[in-house]
Amino acid sequence: MLNWIDLLKDYKDKREAVALITVTHCLGSTPCVVGARMIVAKNKEIHGTIGGGKLEFNAIDEAIIAINENRIITSNYTLGPEFEQCCGGKVELIIEPMNQYPKLFVFGAGHIGVEICNMMENTPFEVHLIDSRANWFSKIPLKAHVNKHETKLNDFKTFKDAVQWGNQSYVLVLTHDHKLDFDIIAMALKQKTKFLGLIGSKTKRVRFNNLLIKEMHIKEGMSNVVCPIGLELGGNSPKEIAISVVAQLIQIHYKGLPEEGFA
Repeated sequence: MLNWIDLLKDYKDKREAVALITVTHCLGSTPCVVGARMIVAKNKEIHGTIGGGKLEFNAIDEAIIAINENRIITSNYTLGPEFEQCCGGKVELIIEPMNQYPKLFVFGAGHIGVEICNMMENTPFEVHLIDSRANWFSKIPLKAHVNKHETKLNDFKTFKDAVQWGNQSYVLVLTHDHKLDFDIIAMALKQKTKFLGLIGSKTKRVRFNNLLIKEMHIKEGMSNVVCPIGLELGGNSPKEIAISVVAQLIQIHYKGLPEEGFA
């Protein structure tokens, strides 16, 4: 008999996203019982069964959707000819994604970037700090939860590879160089993110918007970039700005992006 708690803990310890499928209702003749469970990993590795056949194949496909979209899915199946089964019963499932940790990638280990990363301690976020300056990390105080990535200034493959792009990826751009900021934003706009933010003024936003459209041929410009970043809490010291940004990221994680946008 599978120990579901231990299995789920193993995946949690590995920080690997999975979906837990549970049979919540059975009516009539079915190949499973209420409470039957199955774990599906992102690579479609499975543990357990909910009865096999086309019912199980469909549930696995839905589990991958639940993982990719990080949402709970409830499904109802009538086991008729379309399922190549003659049971005639009905099955209801709940598919729950788990271990969907938000990942924060901060480009720029300056005063504000360091403050943001250090403040993220004991939050759900996995934190990564990226900088292109040689031996820079030896000069700054970082807490143990911060993952450090040193890149080469003009090697954008290393910049790109430092980020795990996807719908749980939060990216902040606040380097020491405006040109570098622009190049990273242009690169990041071609990837999938949950949140893409740039430090700077409304004037910087307008300038980058024009460059993205005219020079990079990115017709959306800055419409998918939050700039300025942070909630309007007041204060302009590095710590105060960092507090406003951390508050914004935590708000988005728990409540989602605001319908009216940030622009």
